Amino acid sequence: MESSTYVILVLSYCFLFSLVVARNENALERSEDQIEAISHHYHTLKLSSFVSSSICSPSTNGEKRRGSLQMVHKHGPCSKFNEDMVKPLTIDEILSHDQSRVDSILNKARKEIQGSKTTLPAKSGSSIGTLNYIVTIGLGTPKKDFTLAFDTGSDLTWTQCQPCAGSCYSQQDPIFLPSTSSTYSNISCSSSECAQLDLARCSSSTCVYRVGYGDGSFTVGFFAKDKLTLTSEDVIDDFFFGCGQDNEGLFVGVAGLFGLGRDKLSFVSQSADKYGKVFSYCLPSMDSSSGFLTFGSSGIGSNVVYTPLSASQDSTFYGLDLEAIYVKGNKLEINPTVFTTSGMIIDSGTVITRLPPTAYSALREAFQAEMTQYPLTQGPRLFDTCYDFSNYENITIPKISVVWSGNVNVEIPPQGILVPVSDGAYCFAFAANQDDSNIGIFGNTQQQTLEVVYDLTAGRIGFGPGRCS
Repeated sequence: MESSTYVILVLSYCFLFSLVVARNENALERSEDQIEAISHHYHTLKLSSFVSSSICSPSTNGEKRRGSLQMVHKHGPCSKFNEDMVKPLTIDEILSHDQSRVDSILNKARKEIQGSKTTLPAKSGSSIGTLNYIVTIGLGTPKKDFTLAFDTGSDLTWTQCQPCAGSCYSQQDPIFLPSTSSTYSNISCSSSECAQLDLARCSSSTCVYRVGYGDGSFTVGFFAKDKLTLTSEDVIDDFFFGCGQDNEGLFVGVAGLFGLGRDKLSFVSQSADKYGKVFSYCLPSMDSSSGFLTFGSSGIGSNVVYTPLSASQDSTFYGLDLEAIYVKGNKLEINPTVFTTSGMIIDSGTVITRLPPTAYSALREAFQAEMTQYPLTQGPRLFDTCYDFSNYENITIPKISVVWSGNVNVEIPPQGILVPVSDGAYCFAFAANQDDSNIGIFGNTQQQTLEVVYDLTAGRIGFGPGRCS
């Protein structure tokens, strides 16, 4: 072979090799870009990440903070509840109780159109819902511990009291006996505090409270005050609460309710001098994990972003202004008036977020468009979009985020996008109200693992990601 021909062949091979290398490098760059796009706009998850363990995995984020309580799921291994007393609810029972609570909130909502704002009446007594998240507080002198369901949609804190003049349901803790506390006293009918109750009456000059809930549950008893203890360093003297003598309904297991609404008689208001009307919580995504409920601003995460409370200032509930929803980084085409017409509240007791039908339809369609590789299946009546993952170990779902007033973007955690409803079946964890005029509710499934900060003094609510598991 002539040398010139050999050189030409070598140069040709080198040129072809460089083309192959360049093509591979370009393909690699495209692959890396695709991987980055997937990680940026999608969650790739093991299905096992939705399944709770039988072993408690407590969170450490709230442990050393002032005014902090451990929060656990009532039916998980971190709870001290006896399963024979507090049987786990079926998914149908959970959703039925949840709908009762939503119906109660909607029935209470009184729309007064002032511009585009929605206001709510200042009354306690939503349906109690599922009462899933519980904390333990101390009451009396000497202190006795009681497990209460915490609720941002209720104001009055109450616990069952002996001698149970009417009826007491079964609870895990011994029932509070007022005569054993040296700091307990009943409240007089003529007191200004008694006048703050919605439904007060007198019994031998003693103030009697009554709270009825939308599902038919109720508590009636003496309006009283005593020492309330969160931790050894966090004590509230002369705390006003309900000492329940006749308590009936869906309260089984817990000793009562810890009211964190906005009324003057809520714990938030009664402890204002100590904690400045600031509290935060993190709801665990798993029954086997714990979260926290903390009062005061100490130790709040540095990554918390804040949105203003909306105009329903006289309400028990906490109002927010929803402005937009994103799926896979794309803003959904929803007219802003859809959100301003309905209004929105955040509620610790509602399980599934409720949206105006127009907004929900846009969200559902965008989600379904990214899930066409998975087979559909039937789920409980509340859900209209469910998937059969029985043949999958890993799944990929689009990220969803909501934008609150002030351009505050909050990404919904993966466990707030899909919920397991049966073996292999998972449903889209949002639902529609019946009408666009019904108030929307940001439920606790979508709040899981977020630190949610209520700063009433500054008139704002904050969200910080990844504060509990």
